[in-house]
Amino acid sequence: MLDEITITRAIIDSYYRKLNSITEVDVAVCGAGPSGLVCARDLASKGKRVVVFERKLSVGGGMWAGGMLFNDIVVQKQAKAILDEYRIRTRKYKNNYYVADAVECVCAFGLEAVKSGAVVMNGVSVEDVMVRKNKVCGVVINWSAVEIANLHVDPLTIKAKAVVDATGHPTEIVKIVQNKSGIKLKTKTGKIMGERSMWADIAESTVERNTKEVCSGLFVTGMCANAVYGAPRMGPIFGGMLLSGKKCAKIILSKI
Repeated sequence: MLDEITITRAIIDSYYRKLNSITEVDVAVCGAGPSGLVCARDLASKGKRVVVFERKLSVGGGMWAGGMLFNDIVVQKQAKAILDEYRIRTRKYKNNYYVADAVECVCAFGLEAVKSGAVVMNGVSVEDVMVRKNKVCGVVINWSAVEIANLHVDPLTIKAKAVVDATGHPTEIVKIVQNKSGIKLKTKTGKIMGERSMWADIAESTVERNTKEVCSGLFVTGMCANAVYGAPRMGPIFGGMLLSGKKCAKIILSKI
């Protein structure tokens, strides 16, 4: 016989333990797109305490819809090895062009991140950061529903040794740091340089190179990296995003 109150208590007790476990972490990843999930999985698999905050209910960012709602994606040969690592099926289209099912990819990235030990908190927005002595050392969170409804509800704070901006085109976390902290970013201008128009070849070659620590304690990955450093967008080819996530995790591991 099932009791509704027992079900309610089970959810509350379980979620409270999960929430309490991520108040202090090694890495807080902001955004559960493909780059953020790959980064989180690689970090968690190395024993780091990782939490991923995702504003929406679903993870996967823009990967679900492929190109213009055609839910297939393309990766180049270099990144196909990552899909192979996740046991994702691919089909060769031409030399250096491999096609994969977008839904299979997102599900695989999310599953592997969680199985590796990363905690994914969906429906949660990062609205601010903690800064101490010019170092980003945590994030400030609230329910996305609170943000959407524009309610006056104070947030909670999460302490982290490293914060990853994986919010894609909007560069939301870097933008907060730029606008509120007075910290000069490690870009040519000291500020967000802005995303340029689509050029897949250049974007794919620069996204991994632009994956770096943009200021003390804050790292950029995926499309966010190109937008911060003034490189083009790449469209529905996702190899660079995956390679960027892996590189971001590697950089953070070398620092913490």
